[in-house]
Amino acid sequence: MKHSTTPQTRRGHRGGPARRIGRTLALVLPVVMVLSGTLAVTRVNWTGNPAGSVLTASDVSSAEAPSRTAARAPQDVLRDQLMTELQDKDPGVVLTHLQRAVNGHPSLARHCSSIARALGTAAVRIYGASRAQSYARPVCDTAFASGVLAAHS
Repeated sequence: MKHSTTPQTRRGHRGGPARRIGRTLALVLPVVMVLSGTLAVTRVNWTGNPAGSVLTASDVSSAEAPSRTAARAPQDVLRDQLMTELQDKDPGVVLTHLQRAVNGHPSLARHCSSIARALGTAAVRIYGASRAQSYARPVCDTAFASGVLAAHS
């Protein structure tokens, strides 16, 4: 009688790559489905109020916003708020607030570059090109620096 040292399954076949992939999917797929379902549920507007799903000025700003700004797009409200803040604070602080706003409201991410570019252009008017450039950092793919460059040219 011959004894084999290779492990065999019930059918006499060893577990090949397809079997390993199947086992991996059997373990990973339920986890992925649960996580994606959880994320989908957190994005559903459960209030029944369609305006509740839209980012308003009060979500972006801690200060009270006038009622006329509630109808404006969230990125416009954020841009105006940061431009006003740039008058009183240095661009480093303003860029930090931009990054926090984008992190807190991921829907603003696609507008981050245009806002940072506008901040860079405004910073050149306020601080001059070389000083404004010293505040540049990789917020929104260095869009602030490109705004400084565009204003300086």
